[in-house]
Amino acid sequence: MKAPRIGTRGSILAKWQAEYVRKRILQATGVDAEIVIIKTTGDKLAQAPFSQIGGQGVFIKELEEALLSEEIDLAVHSIKDVPTDVPSRLCFPVICRRDDVRDCLVTAKPGGTLSTLRKGARIGTSSLRRQAQVRHARPDLDVRELRGNVDTRLRKVESGEYDAILLAKAGLDRLGLSGRIAETFEPDVLMPAVGQGAIGVQARLKDEEMHEAIAALDDFETRQSIVAERALLGSLQGGCQVPLGAWARLERGELFMDAVVCSPNGQQHIHQKSSAPPDQARDLGFRLAQMLFDAGAGEILEQVSRQRG
Repeated sequence: MKAPRIGTRGSILAKWQAEYVRKRILQATGVDAEIVIIKTTGDKLAQAPFSQIGGQGVFIKELEEALLSEEIDLAVHSIKDVPTDVPSRLCFPVICRRDDVRDCLVTAKPGGTLSTLRKGARIGTSSLRRQAQVRHARPDLDVRELRGNVDTRLRKVESGEYDAILLAKAGLDRLGLSGRIAETFEPDVLMPAVGQGAIGVQARLKDEEMHEAIAALDDFETRQSIVAERALLGSLQGGCQVPLGAWARLERGELFMDAVVCSPNGQQHIHQKSSAPPDQARDLGFRLAQMLFDAGAGEILEQVSRQRG
């Protein structure tokens, strides 16, 4: 196998993830890859709300184009950034073992928690999923849009512009910033995003030799969990800006999944769960989506779609 060129965004976290994959490929194959930085739409418009720049695919479109034009051989993504529709000439031969799926809170003042934040405290997140669930838990907080890379967001809470911010715990763990975490939320409080905590390696479908060479990096449990969660997401026609959270995991040989759809104002909160054998991951996602629809989630998602439209 020739040395692959790995495409990645230029953020600190994205580069960490690409370097992690590079080291794993080196261990598995003895071949050292080259890392290529590519600026995506989401990076170029770092301060614009997702609702204005399209949401789905803004962090991977240019990487996929570079793969298709053969400027790079692999692309490394956070799975939660990957839309449900992937170009037919591309695939994911590797889904790395998932890290912590949970969301966490970083506060301006040490020792704060979601329950102890003052009434009207400013809390920042770019995710409609997090905004909706926090409003459900604490309707008295001032929930505000917050874009930017991890370091940018941390500076904004340090400066006092926000009293607290919400982030994925896995990102802070990877960057050695776990000490900044004031509180970690269990999924029954803040259900994670589809794919949260998982890193995917995308390649051209035709590059079978490459797939075989890096197959050892793939993690079965994580892949089946992601298949279930993304089947759910696709069924609900969801993207980055849908108030949907889901978490699938293997327990005692069975694949269990919980999912939540929450209205943007937090007042409606629909939670469903189900399980299936691991080889029926996709069907589990479809079934749970139908359960959410039957419980009223369709009305919430239509409302969100109208507001965006």
